[in-house]
Amino acid sequence: MKKALIVWGGWDGHQPKQVAEIFRQQLIEEGFEVEVSDTLEAFADADKLMQLDLIIPLWTMGKIDQQLVKNVSAAVQSGVGLAGCHGGMCDAFRENVDWQFMTGGQWVAHPGNDGVEYTVNISNTSSLLTAGIEDFSVKSEQYYLHVDPAVEVLATTRFPTVPGPHSLNKAVDMPVIWTKRWGVGRVYYNSLGHQANIMDIATVKELMKRGFLWCAEGKSEAQKHTAASEAYTGMADNQL
Repeated sequence: MKKALIVWGGWDGHQPKQVAEIFRQQLIEEGFEVEVSDTLEAFADADKLMQLDLIIPLWTMGKIDQQLVKNVSAAVQSGVGLAGCHGGMCDAFRENVDWQFMTGGQWVAHPGNDGVEYTVNISNTSSLLTAGIEDFSVKSEQYYLHVDPAVEVLATTRFPTVPGPHSLNKAVDMPVIWTKRWGVGRVYYNSLGHQANIMDIATVKELMKRGFLWCAEGKSEAQKHTAASEAYTGMADNQL
């Protein structure tokens, strides 16, 4: 049975407790053993983190001890998946660049605030994470992020949608969903999710579920590749 840890807290405006419950139910339905914690001290036991298959942070803003970031980073580098949404993952600890490097981006603005109607454009239809899902509209915060150029973008949204100081720049397609690797670990991010009602939309739930499962499979896939590599190396040594 795969193991997942959900850690929620920080700014309450993003309803982290309610979103955590939506994610918990999804994972239980997929056969996960799920631990839910409302303290960052859940990241303190480095050995325990290494035994997980998936970590889901839901912690907007706030501060985090650097050792806790190191513990999460080491676990992900070893193959543990990291998946999250909205400010709970990519506006979690604004002062911690190591966290931002690992997750792939950092929120900087949401022009128009909540209630902006915009389109999510599925940009990578060859990925199993988005296969069969068509472009869709949401009415929520539209996230403008500073994004790691190494990420694989799966969905975007077009800016500008509402007037602002950015409007005179050329139109840009801002990543909404992306994946990246951190060590051999898989990272998945979806910028949707201002409040729990957005994460309860059927299409969004499906996207998050696929992201969770993909990230959680990374550990076993990494172990298979390591075992295959060691077997090949051993064979080569025996032939010398």
